[in-house]
Amino acid sequence: MPSHTDPLVSTDWLAERLESDDIVVLDASWHMPAAARDPAAEFLAAHIPGARFFDIDGVADHTTDLPHMLPSPEAFAAAIGALGVGNETTVVAYDGNGLIASARLWWTLRVMGHDKVVVLDGGLTKWRTEGRAVESGDALGPTRNFTPNFRPELVRDFEAVKASLGAPALCLLDARPAGRFTGEVQEPRAGLRGGHMPGAKSVPQSVVVTSDGRLKPTEDLAAIFARAGVAADKPIVTTCGSGVTASTLALALARLGRWDVAVYDGSWTEWGGRADAPVAVGA
Repeated sequence: MPSHTDPLVSTDWLAERLESDDIVVLDASWHMPAAARDPAAEFLAAHIPGARFFDIDGVADHTTDLPHMLPSPEAFAAAIGALGVGNETTVVAYDGNGLIASARLWWTLRVMGHDKVVVLDGGLTKWRTEGRAVESGDALGPTRNFTPNFRPELVRDFEAVKASLGAPALCLLDARPAGRFTGEVQEPRAGLRGGHMPGAKSVPQSVVVTSDGRLKPTEDLAAIFARAGVAADKPIVTTCGSGVTASTLALALARLGRWDVAVYDGSWTEWGGRADAPVAVGA
């Protein structure tokens, strides 16, 4: 089993354990709507042997117009159990687009009380680059019972973030690209204002990953967050466009020992679309 001190595992680690009954591999691939890609179809075409598909948009709260918001613990338990994950199962999350959606699944499982989850560093791209086997078609497997234990301290909603703005004890990190943070680049979702939450710090998701979709070395990550003014003794909340790449920052911080980072689930899709949300522009 992987050490809880590192949220990542290597392709070598997974290849050696791929046949283990105690491990479930989940493909959490997701893309922005403008990409016009179908991650479920791509999964059927090629995935790591034995992997099953986790639909971030499907396993979500459908009572809101906001995208892929956390589902209820009961709904999540039913969905994840149907994918063969029980409370004693080690989950290896990966995706075909670096560490974006797999980090979101990693965070979601931890919110639901499941610590036996790791992310495959480099994801499907690295796996295939190394010439490892893939398979096509749907992957079937046994179902298991999953009992959730919701951790509210790992999630923030609109009211909690708004109430904490300006608090010196809070470190709010925005994972969107710098141009969207400053308001110089239009948001990809229609109807959203540009800019950022007052007091937020810009740490684009792209700066913590390499060009081939892996997390940068820990010494580099430490320097990146230090330059952003992240203090070791302050609570951290991450945000982004819709709560996905914010999870990549949470994953990177966990690798530095900060397992208590919360994600603002609604992120800019909610904030930028509300008239009662204060917005700052510029750096």
